[in-house]
Amino acid sequence: MFLPLCVRWLCYSSRPHFYPRCYPPAMTKREAPIYKVIFLNQGQVFEMYAKQIYQSDLWGFLEVEEFVFGERTQMVVDPSEEKLKAQFEGVVRSFVPMHSIVRIDEVERLGTPKISEARGTVGNVMPFPMPMPEK
Repeated sequence: MFLPLCVRWLCYSSRPHFYPRCYPPAMTKREAPIYKVIFLNQGQVFEMYAKQIYQSDLWGFLEVEEFVFGERTQMVVDPSEEKLKAQFEGVVRSFVPMHSIVRIDEVERLGTPKISEARGTVGNVMPFPMPMPEK
């Protein structure tokens, strides 16, 4: 009997979806990958780490799940990381518009999540066209 690859291989997906992350048996010693997601939100650049990223059923959005934050064993507390933890506390899944994604990297080590102001002149960036408000 033929089984799909994902039944015989080790899968790293928290819920079934169209493209699960699967590894062949020789690669099972590797931990689940961690992704660094950089996106724009209301004039700020968010740099976050997550274990699951995939295209959403909502057209034009990416789903980001299982956010990863640094351990609390550090003596120095980063205020921007604490702000991110508070903002995303209780969030199971976040839907990020594709046009606001700057970059997605698969990383080996966890970095520090942070929020920074978007730099550059405002005149160089053209926002996505929106309908005119009615007067």
